[in-house]
Amino acid sequence: MGRLLVVVDMQNDFVDGALGFEGADKIIEGIASKIADYKQSGDEVVYTLDTHHENYSETQEGRNLPVPHCIKGSEGHALVPALKDLLADCKCFEKPTFGSLDLGNYINENASKYDVIEVCGLVSNICVISNAVMAKAAAPEAQIIVDRALTDSFDKKLNDETFDILKGIQVTVL
Repeated sequence: MGRLLVVVDMQNDFVDGALGFEGADKIIEGIASKIADYKQSGDEVVYTLDTHHENYSETQEGRNLPVPHCIKGSEGHALVPALKDLLADCKCFEKPTFGSLDLGNYINENASKYDVIEVCGLVSNICVISNAVMAKAAAPEAQIIVDRALTDSFDKKLNDETFDILKGIQVTVL
């Protein structure tokens, strides 16, 4: 059995762009180290990209969060520079919403390969929790892990509450 690392939405717009927030950059070094560890062990690493288009304001998310971000082809859509090369050879899941159904299906199809699935990235209370729930549903016998040091949120109260919710659905919080 092996491990899968899922790096969620480590894009410029969530660190120092349209939806960036203070402290988001502090998790980059730890995630880079985690990616290197997984690769050195021969384990799999995949990542997601929040992906919107010019019609963002016409979508449900755009009406509820009227801040255009991660528009495909923009600098904000790109991975943060420190992770770009590390993730260059990894499978990417572009997703139009918080959780990636394609990622969930991929995990489900390969569930027998994983005894551990670790989820990290941004933002804890939105896309990280959504994809952790997907992973738990897709591979119910794998240990799902979220490390507090490798995710964050613009809302510290929701960040803390996210970890309580994850524990409630049997996700290991480090």
